[in-house]
Parts: sequence; structure tokens; C-alpha cells
Amino acid sequence: MPLVLGETASTPPPELIDVSSGRRFNVDALARHLAARGFDCGPLSVQQFAGAKSNPTFLVSYGRGAGASKFVLRKSAADAPIAAYALDREYRVMQALADTPAVPVPAMHAFCADESVLGAPFYIMDYVAGRTLSDSKLDGLSCDERGAVYRGMIDTLAALHNVDADTVGLSEFGRPRGYLARQVTAWRRQYEHTAGDPDPAMMALAQWLEQNLPADAAPVITHGDYRVGNLMLSEGGTDLAAVLDWEMATLGHPMADLAYACLPYYLPEDIDVLPGIAGLNLVEWGIPDESELLKRYRAARGLAPIDEWPAFIAFALFGIAAFAQAVQARSPGGRHGDEARRVACQVSELAELGWQMARYHDTAC
Repeated sequence: MPLVLGETASTPPPELIDVSSGRRFNVDALARHLAARGFDCGPLSVQQFAGAKSNPTFLVSYGRGAGASKFVLRKSAADAPIAAYALDREYRVMQALADTPAVPVPAMHAFCADESVLGAPFYIMDYVAGRTLSDSKLDGLSCDERGAVYRGMIDTLAALHNVDADTVGLSEFGRPRGYLARQVTAWRRQYEHTAGDPDPAMMALAQWLEQNLPADAAPVITHGDYRVGNLMLSEGGTDLAAVLDWEMATLGHPMADLAYACLPYYLPEDIDVLPGIAGLNLVEWGIPDESELLKRYRAARGLAPIDEWPAFIAFALFGIAAFAQAVQARSPGGRHGDEARRVACQVSELAELGWQMARYHDTAC
């Protein structure tokens, strides 16, 4: 009996566009590839998810009427800004977490490393019905819903960090020793390569981190880009349907993930790369404060208070500032004029926030 791929179509997913000219691939070649592996698809139609910024992602549909089905194809991008955007690793970690219900991921179906099929490696996975909310304020949700999303985000992160890497076959998934130092070195190299005139606060923060990074901790499976925007919520609810975008996953320091998840508390709303909630009346918005989330995470993992928390936030701010600079440099034709100046100002703002956290750490810890 032929294998059936995907789920029955219901409501159309948001943020779908026609496949852009630079992302088109041979749909007939995909159909032949799937048929040769026993997937009963027939003629395919393809749309592109507009929000995928690293590796292009597509919704592939087949069938008609009530029997119509769809699945997701994620394809490697040669112009990804960071070499760690490795599709095979993303596929591997989600496949390994398939039987971990506390960390929901889409079901993985096939990975293809043969570039002759679509021009680049790709994988296919189930389409998960739901919704994504990229705004850290969770505008449009009720106060109770916002609180549920933030608490669910932290509960799921703690559950991920509690997964035994050996048990799920990921004991060799990364090099956890020196994880924080390698990240800082890579981010500094990337920043200096793309920045032109380096920002003084950025360079001061880089030097401080190189000299003051917290010690290694027992390694965990880290997501690498854990935030509200990479969570798929259930349709009409706040239950977590899937954690997405695992291309930065590895074995590393758990506080790196936790600090990144908490960055919105330190960022204003106008930071393009990750709009924050700093200055927001959290009580009025129903969003738990950072201390509640940290306490919740520590309880789920049996951890003591995090003495060097400011250093981890400084680390996360340095990383996102370097990323923002790389995104500017990667834009087609580069950003120019007012837009370039805006991004440069935001990178400086992020660096200054990180440098402030570093100095606070020196006085408080």
C-alpha cells in the first residue's frame, strides 16, 4: 500500500506567498523523488512560507476537495548567514525528539542530501495546523492567553533541557565543552567581517565576554533560537503544537537558551531583529515577569538560583547584535541610506545594553 504523506487540509496556513523567483525548484522532480520512495502524492502545488528567513520553507499540497493533503518541505539555502544552519542536523534533532511529547515537533518523513534532485539538500515533514505569533507582546491575545503562552514556552524549554541526549541518540550531536567561548569567537569574527567600523560598545562587550564567561555546565540539547516566534500554537488555543526552526540546535549550555528566551524583557519594541517588551506594563498585559519564568524553569529542572544571570544576558545580547549586523550585510544589494543607519543604530543599542549588563554583573555578582 502506498504511503500517505501529510495531513488533511483544513484552514489555510498564514503568511503564504507564491514561490519567489530565487527560491523556485523543479516540482516534477520532487514528485518523482517522492513516488520512488512510496509516497502516494500525485500532482503537487507549492507555496512559500514568507517568514522563513534562514532556510526557505514551502507548503506542498496534493489531492482535491475533502481528501486534499499537505506537507512541509524545508530546503537548504546557499545564502544562509551562518554556517551552522545545517539542514541535516535540524532533521536529526527533530527526528530524535519524535517520542518526547513534552517537546512537540513535526513528524519527520525523509531527508535528501542529493543536490541533483532539487539543487540543494532538503527534508519533508508533517504540516502542523496552528498559528505562530512573532510579536513578543502577543498582541491580539487576552491577558490569560499571554500568560499561558509564556509559561508554556518556559515549561517546554525546561522539558527539552531535561531530555537525556544519550537516550534519544544525540550523545554526539555537538561539542559542549567550551560552547559559550566558541559562540563568542564566532559572533565576534562574523561581526568584524560585516561591520565596517566596529562599534566601541560591541568590541568592549566582546572583550569582556572573552574574559568573564561563566563556566561550562552539564550539557543539554539546546535549540539555539528559542523564542515565541518559533513556537506553533494550537488553532484557537494556547497549547504548544510544535517547536520549529531547529537549525541552530546542538549540545550546549542551557543558560544560553534560557537567556535568549528572556531577551524580550530587555529589548524595546522597535528592535527589528527581535522586538521586545521592555517598558511594557506586564501586569496589565498578563505577561509574567522574568523572575517568575526563571523560578518556574529552575523548579522544573531542580536548579539553584542563577548567580551569573547578567553575564548570560550580556552573552545573548552580543549574539543578537552580531546577527542583526549579519542580516544587514546579507540583504540583497545591502541596505543603504536611512535603513542602513537604522540597523547600525540598533546594533549599537543592543551592544550598549549588553555592555550595561556586563558592568552590572561586575558590581552585583
